[in-house]
Amino acid sequence: MTALTLSTAAVPGLRADAIVIGVAKGSASKSGAPVVAPGAEAVDQAYDGRLAGVLETLGASGAEGEVTKLPAPAGFKAPLVVAVGLGAQPEKDAGYGTEALRKAAGVAARTLAGSKKAAFALPLTDAADAGAVAEGVLLGAYSFDAYKDNGNGGKNGKAPLAEAALVGGKPRDKAYKAAVERATAVAEELNRARDLINTPPNDLNPEAFAAVAQAAAKEHGIKVQVLDEKALTKGGYGGILGVGAGSASGPRLVKLSYTSSKAKKHLALVGKGITYDSGGISLKPAGHNETMKCDMSGAAAVFAAVVAAARLGLEVNVTGWLALAENMPSGSATRPGDVLRMYSGKTVEVLNTDAEGRLVLADALWAASQEKPDAIVDVATLTGAMMLALGSRTFGIMANDDAFRSAVHEAAEEVGEPAWPMPLPEHLRKGMDSATADIANMGERMGGGLVAGLFLREFVGEGITWAHLDIAGPAFNEGGPFGYTPKGGTGSAVRTLVRLAERAASGDLS
Repeated sequence: MTALTLSTAAVPGLRADAIVIGVAKGSASKSGAPVVAPGAEAVDQAYDGRLAGVLETLGASGAEGEVTKLPAPAGFKAPLVVAVGLGAQPEKDAGYGTEALRKAAGVAARTLAGSKKAAFALPLTDAADAGAVAEGVLLGAYSFDAYKDNGNGGKNGKAPLAEAALVGGKPRDKAYKAAVERATAVAEELNRARDLINTPPNDLNPEAFAAVAQAAAKEHGIKVQVLDEKALTKGGYGGILGVGAGSASGPRLVKLSYTSSKAKKHLALVGKGITYDSGGISLKPAGHNETMKCDMSGAAAVFAAVVAAARLGLEVNVTGWLALAENMPSGSATRPGDVLRMYSGKTVEVLNTDAEGRLVLADALWAASQEKPDAIVDVATLTGAMMLALGSRTFGIMANDDAFRSAVHEAAEEVGEPAWPMPLPEHLRKGMDSATADIANMGERMGGGLVAGLFLREFVGEGITWAHLDIAGPAFNEGGPFGYTPKGGTGSAVRTLVRLAERAASGDLS
């Protein structure tokens, strides 16, 4: 993990491999020439005030994610200047915004892989900006190299940026220190979630995931309970058992409980943890199996959020439920047409074994409901329909309470995670009526993401506020990296869940 420091040192005298500065798309002139952002004054002065022109000559425009490298001026200890785009120049007296800073820092950190130290001279107006840059650096520097020769990207690969100094930070200021400490805890746990998502399914089955959770719980003072096949059978968890029936690796339900003596609210988080999803008997078509190790991203997000809450010492009780199973076809697998009796006592006719996530979540939601928390949020890579609706970078939010859905959306916006509120149309519920059981696990094809949300709602305890996050799109990035988001597992929803826990700690869940 990249080491972070706050620095008040003058940029020219900083010993580093590179100085990172910001450049924005200018709005004052018709030409839209790039504008050097605050924080880079010393560099601009060394270029006799012509840095913007030099950058423009080199092709820089200030567009978000753009990187321009140029030699550092004479007399600077660092040999390189890295100018990273911040996007549009803000209005007068307005800051660049934490998300723009987070993205710019992430791009720069990834660009500087292989470097020992970089000084980030981006515009910092307050502690929140410092926290955003710190978070961007740590998330952007992420790499997953556990399975590559010699690690660090293989024999010819580059190690992540080793150290980042945040220029303009205030080392003795409590707010700045707290912001960086928060960013470190959240980013480290989010990166742990990324590691889990990227781990091949032959090494991360339900039992192995549960062991990781147990180790982290012990380290951070979190109470943990793991239900294995025997305990799940005794307890009547038909959904989790039904999904895991076809696999040689048995299912697990993991409960993580972080408690605070000063807590006034209890937030329950439920995560879908399908460590590999073949579709079961309703086998996925060719070309849809290769990334299905990511189908436990919801459980990874919940796990990371609970540990982050513990590390931050939030004054709220947070319970995480990880519904873990491997969905495989075999002679013992659940068949289309089978009926499962869920933990709630309801029966479900399984019309499609590839609609398995809602089955494991149903049991975990009902288990979470028994503790009567103030709110439940479930997170899942649940439906391809949500990807069709919102694309690959935005997750959908459904809820049984409009105010809570808005609160979750606000939390996502605050931390920079693209999300969008979605409805739960009552007319779609009828499509899940079953002549054999209480409900079927499939309904109308159109609006499939909303149908899944309506199914889950059936297993939330009466009177309990609940939201459902379908992260099928942003959970796993199959394209190239962007901003602070790497290729592969992204850790989607972790930061939103942590922000919700912080809001709950302040007594606000609406």
